[in-house]
Amino acid sequence: MTGKERYEHIEIPAQLTGVIDAAQKKAAARKRSMRFTRYSSVVAAAIALLLVVNIPTVANALAKVPVVGSIVQVLQFGSGGERTDGVTVGTEASEDVLKIHFDQQGESVSSVPAYTVDHRDAPNRLIFTFNGVRNFDYETIKKDMLALPLVKDVYENVILDDSAMRFVVELKDGVKHTVSEYKDPGYIELKLTSSGEQVTPHEVFYIRSEAMPQGESLAILEEIYMEDDVTFIKTASGNFIAVIGGFDAREEAEQKLGEISARESYGNDLRIDSWMSNERPD
Repeated sequence: MTGKERYEHIEIPAQLTGVIDAAQKKAAARKRSMRFTRYSSVVAAAIALLLVVNIPTVANALAKVPVVGSIVQVLQFGSGGERTDGVTVGTEASEDVLKIHFDQQGESVSSVPAYTVDHRDAPNRLIFTFNGVRNFDYETIKKDMLALPLVKDVYENVILDDSAMRFVVELKDGVKHTVSEYKDPGYIELKLTSSGEQVTPHEVFYIRSEAMPQGESLAILEEIYMEDDVTFIKTASGNFIAVIGGFDAREEAEQKLGEISARESYGNDLRIDSWMSNERPD
């Protein structure tokens, strides 16, 4: 007898048919149960959502939950965003996190406007600059930022460009930060953390201007000394100065001032000064 003939003459136990039928019925029942479970979960979630959004206090809380977009990059300093125009800036503060959001004609933008964030010491501060922005409620932004416990002060810098804005966030000593850029919708998230480490103050040397109120006079100094990486610091008296450097030694500051004073355009409006890294200049 060949192998094929032996295969064809194999006797199938009578119980096997019943076993197969029982297995098929059990599998079908399992599938129905899984479909029912999934359907029940969806229905339950929908009912729960319906109940939640119809409770005023819960609905209000949900309305304040920020929409989480896709993260583009995380940085301590640098630039990002896309070229835009006519964007409105707003902020939301929560504990040690500040969300800077943008909209245009009442709609959230998909990408943030072009921006730079710079970190400087003496004092510890972040400098935010946004381009393509025309509606900027500085007082509200300042209020939200000062609500963060690790923020020491916030002040605006005047720029000779009506489509740009800049503000400085002065941080307490030992505070670290991350800046995260998101899209869809576009917003920036500033997160602050305390290192918990004792920071030892040190003397820092700057080339500085005379103190003056915030305004176009300072903005003009930026135009004059832009190539020297000029920034602005709030003084102890509440005025502002233009500063260049942040040198560890007076000799470095003197060398830099010598380079600047050798230019034909130099107006003899700068001098060398120093102060402790945890203090403001006079």
